[in-house]
Amino acid sequence: MTGSRYPSLDQINTRVWLTELSRRLGKRATLDDIPDGELERLAEMGFDWVWFLSVWQTGLAARRVSRSNAEWRNEFREALPDLREEDIAGSGFAITSYTVHQNLGGDVALARLRERLRKRGLRLMLDFVPNHVALDHPWVEDHPDFFVTGTELDLARAPKNYTRVKRKGGDLLLAHGRDPYFPGWTDTLQLNYGNPATQGAMIGELAKIAQQCDGVRCDMAMLVLPEVFERTWGIPTQPFWPKATQRVREKSPDFTFMAEVYWDLEWTMLQQGFDYAYDKRLYDRLRDGHARPVREHFHAG
Repeated sequence: MTGSRYPSLDQINTRVWLTELSRRLGKRATLDDIPDGELERLAEMGFDWVWFLSVWQTGLAARRVSRSNAEWRNEFREALPDLREEDIAGSGFAITSYTVHQNLGGDVALARLRERLRKRGLRLMLDFVPNHVALDHPWVEDHPDFFVTGTELDLARAPKNYTRVKRKGGDLLLAHGRDPYFPGWTDTLQLNYGNPATQGAMIGELAKIAQQCDGVRCDMAMLVLPEVFERTWGIPTQPFWPKATQRVREKSPDFTFMAEVYWDLEWTMLQQGFDYAYDKRLYDRLRDGHARPVREHFHAG
């Protein structure tokens, strides 16, 4: 990776930022409306990277799920007491296409933003969600074999982990994307990494993203590790990340990969081709507020 040995990154919730900007401007703001002064301020603060969270196209299905889930709505109200229906846009991790959301100005607006960042010495990071896609992703119709399927018995045993999906080509019972320790994310569908064609398609998506930014933060990156995937779904897989990172770097040698990862798998992810990984133990120790464990953590290998 080029630049600082210990680069600093600022995460921006793109939707929230543009919603606030829209209210100030009196119109729907896009990426083009972000003032140059805000980008200069980030550079002056010493940041090397800006991670624009949730820029990709999402669909109506995720929004319907978010608006109808009573438990989620209660969580939303805790964060936003004056919650309105239009505030619930649906998860940015239930992606229908790795194209910039039309409400944000589309791919051309992102390209212009990236150039403005570059002029100020800032690099652009975006999301990649390897484990799952939205309920209304085009692959549901075009490539149903890309998904983990379920049986009636699966649905009866774990109703939160499976859903019936209506298709022109015939209805299916598919799995929701999930972490093995929690119920499924009901606005998503689980990709089947046991199918080499699925892996090839996701590498293709990564290659497309790599033309639009300088690095990706990979959501729950450890879920597609062979040992984790097989433990979760009972489906053997071949390693994905070494192929994916190598393929992207063949065309973009300086491209940066950052893994969201837990369960003490940080080192594993670095061995898979990642440049950086979340450090959950450090986070927990900082949150606990005791100096010695934090100090000892920094002295470890």
